[in-house]
Amino acid sequence: MRIYWFLLGLLAVWRVTHLLSQEDGPWQSSVWLRRRAGATVWGSLLDCFNCLSLWISAPFALQIGTTAGERACLWLALSGGAIVLQRLTDHTPPMPAYFEHGDQDHVMLREGENRDATHTNDGRD
Repeated sequence: MRIYWFLLGLLAVWRVTHLLSQEDGPWQSSVWLRRRAGATVWGSLLDCFNCLSLWISAPFALQIGTTAGERACLWLALSGGAIVLQRLTDHTPPMPAYFEHGDQDHVMLREGENRDATHTNDGRD
């Protein structure tokens, strides 16, 4: 296998996955497909870039690879490469790991599960 086939396959997997999971598509076709899939297993698949890239990369790996072992490695490599490209090109800020609501003084992040004995209920909960 030549490196340019891998690079072409990688770009193609990223492009098709991005088109189906995040773009409107030509004539709103991707939006129509995602709405049609709804809350089914297929709809969940179309909402997850990582999951979708795994399935989109399979036919590309079968076409590009020459042996069974090469095809198996290509399948995962093309999906992983598409995920890396997505993370490099995604401009939405990541969700914060922690944030505070107002001026509440919480001892623990999961206050509902473990209440500390020193916690007082002053009506702000």
